[in-house]
Amino acid sequence: MFRLLKRKLLQRTSDHKDEAKAGNDYAHIKLDIKLDDNLNRIRNILGESNDVIIREMKIGRNSNIDAAIVYIDGLVDRNLINHDILQPLMFNLPLIRDNVNQKHASLIEFFKSTVLTVGQITESEDMVTIISDVLSGNIAILAEDTAEALLIDAKGWEKRGIEEPGNEVSVRGPKESFTETLRTNTALLRRKIKDPRLTFQNLQIGERTKTFVTVVYIKGITQENLITEINQRLKRINTDAILDVGYIEQYIEDAPQSLFPTVGISERPDVTAAKLLEGRVAILVDGSPMALTMPFLFLEGFQNPDDYYTRPFFATMIRWVRLLGFLLSIYLPGLFVSLSAFHPELFPTELLVSVAAAREGIPFPVVLEALLMLLLFEILREAGLRLPRPLGQAVSIVGALVIGQAAVSAGLVGAPMVIVVATTAITSFLVVSYADTGVLFRLLMVIVSGFLGLFGMVLFSLEILSHLVSLRSLGVSYLSPLVPIDFKSFKDTFIRAPLWAMDNRPESLAPLDKKRQAPNLMPRASKSSQTGREKP
Repeated sequence: MFRLLKRKLLQRTSDHKDEAKAGNDYAHIKLDIKLDDNLNRIRNILGESNDVIIREMKIGRNSNIDAAIVYIDGLVDRNLINHDILQPLMFNLPLIRDNVNQKHASLIEFFKSTVLTVGQITESEDMVTIISDVLSGNIAILAEDTAEALLIDAKGWEKRGIEEPGNEVSVRGPKESFTETLRTNTALLRRKIKDPRLTFQNLQIGERTKTFVTVVYIKGITQENLITEINQRLKRINTDAILDVGYIEQYIEDAPQSLFPTVGISERPDVTAAKLLEGRVAILVDGSPMALTMPFLFLEGFQNPDDYYTRPFFATMIRWVRLLGFLLSIYLPGLFVSLSAFHPELFPTELLVSVAAAREGIPFPVVLEALLMLLLFEILREAGLRLPRPLGQAVSIVGALVIGQAAVSAGLVGAPMVIVVATTAITSFLVVSYADTGVLFRLLMVIVSGFLGLFGMVLFSLEILSHLVSLRSLGVSYLSPLVPIDFKSFKDTFIRAPLWAMDNRPESLAPLDKKRQAPNLMPRASKSSQTGREKP
């Protein structure tokens, strides 16, 4: 029986290999000089899809030269096809009439240099390149007796406009975000950084999706080994589909088993541009309105774009508020469970009496009560996110109020636990980068505190700290500049120094150009403004 199963498995594996090989039969095909043979190969490869348009025609009036254009309906600009491709090729232009008797081997080059009034044109004789370009929104032009095709960039699909960021809300900064179109995103970055050394490197990843991925960096600032390492990780990806930057993140992150992210993500061009100017590398994916940035450090999660658009004193205070909110979102439920179950003597007397009275008649232990309330909150949050926006807001708000009040009235949970969970829910949204991480650590902290009390919380905290110290992002310590300590980089950690005081780029990134700006830029009043105008 086992032999039979083994034979079946081997046969199925062989069948899959044959299918994969059959799907790539055109990998080594070159164009033929016969137009009909080339068009038949293209029809066989692209199948019977009705969005594949093959438009056959005669070049010039009163000529015997056959040609064809191939494109995907819905991915190209129809006005460009009609006015800049078909019209110059099919009308009896003097240029075509005078050159129609030339060698057909140079006809494609003649079209490219003289006839067509479009921008980006390339030549190829490789079937893989031609099919890939057509499926990406380009137009292929083939001619009789010519073993070469012209590939014209004529992308013109429907796309979403530039809108205000939905996740990284800005109060004073720019109100624009990336879109799903790769070229729009690169243009947004180019508008922010008008430096000729800003470099975009394109790759194509995904055996079936053929997704364009762009690596962005600034030459002369970013370390070459960072660029090389990221390119190696990207080229190592061998999968069917890349549909979003989230796919890329899971293939290139340093610690895939860690709950902490080691790859940054942003939907704002100004944030991505600022990270590039510090010496980081960004990754853009066609079809995704997000950008990945590496290296990503722990303290970046507590930084907000508005910190750099407001005065430093308020920005520093808000950063400490975020840090306090992050700690409360993780430790508050576990601390309440520990004090209630193991250390009630640490409560003030009046508070202990109130908590004991509120828990009178509650049928569940405090740890189970906390877990149930936290899970209920996550259910309401997920329902609010997935439902249509007006309905989702109503469900999350009304659900929390009604269910919370009903649970307290029914004696299933105590009022103090509702307050603790509500406070935890609010503080968990102060640091969006670690919102998902905080959910898991919060639940684990409650479970540990329910078994071991404060002692368990201390042990678990030490484990988290040791894990953070061991993490790396592209070889950079995750806790930089705290570990290893670098006092020069403390100007942009839990405090936000004035912009005129941040002369150098972060030392932990080891940028090639360490100087960010000229020294001694602190604003000072001129002597004339101090003494006032001279009296006549």
